[in-house]
Amino acid sequence: MLVNTKEMFQRAKEGGYAIAAPDYWDSVSCKTFVKTCEKLGIPTVLSYAQAHLDMQSLEEAYNTGSFFAKQSAMPVALHLDHGQSFDFCKRAIDLGFTSVMIDASMETFEKNVEITKQVVEYAHAHGVTVEAELGHVGTGETYASEQNDSIYTEVEAAVEFVKQTGVDSLAVSIGTAHGKYKKAVKPVLDFERLHDLAKSVPVPLVLHGGSGSGDDNLERCALEGITKINVFTDFTVAALKASAGKEYDDLFVRIREEEEGIANELTHYASVFHTQKWEK
Repeated sequence: MLVNTKEMFQRAKEGGYAIAAPDYWDSVSCKTFVKTCEKLGIPTVLSYAQAHLDMQSLEEAYNTGSFFAKQSAMPVALHLDHGQSFDFCKRAIDLGFTSVMIDASMETFEKNVEITKQVVEYAHAHGVTVEAELGHVGTGETYASEQNDSIYTEVEAAVEFVKQTGVDSLAVSIGTAHGKYKKAVKPVLDFERLHDLAKSVPVPLVLHGGSGSGDDNLERCALEGITKINVFTDFTVAALKASAGKEYDDLFVRIREEEEGIANELTHYASVFHTQKWEK
């Protein structure tokens, strides 16, 4: 069933677990994510990132995601990940996305508030939930270097940001990074900062940069205050590993093996995140 994130996040926040938000890049990955969650009996946030426009258009992503989401017996939120402007978020909402993220995290606090508030007002009028980001989750390529572009989220600023914008969930920066980490280093996360944020911020918290961050780190995040964890790179790696070093004379055999690799990875993360089965 196609839903927004409100109820699933509320249950996860109260239950002390996290929900996976995998980014799909084609119909195969999209179908695998939805079918795997249905098999496990858990909800999911099916994400399409604006940065992946070169893989599929917004319209194509909506048609694919909504098709599989509507067929599922489990709640599926169709989410725009890292929307870069009000106009793009509006396009996603008008198409039928049930959740959008507006990422103005590199703007000033005041500009971030202004842009986010604009998206929230339009989205809420259409029954769509909104995620924003305060602080900034950088890239793994710059992790643990002088060029590290991550900016940790300040607790007081986060509380004020939520108050001023009315946003439904907030992505925070506590030490993870997008993509592969430099030299495969495992990040050191600021759990004290997470605890303070979870205690003070009234809306569900989101963690970006889940891939490569370590099961122990992610399990603690899920149990200690994070409601949604975004993962992308680990799924593409799992798909490649499933078919690596093999010669195929049947394309469909390769696709089935890639599906199995993706499904196994998502099943693993559902366990790490302690995602609870959906009870109607």
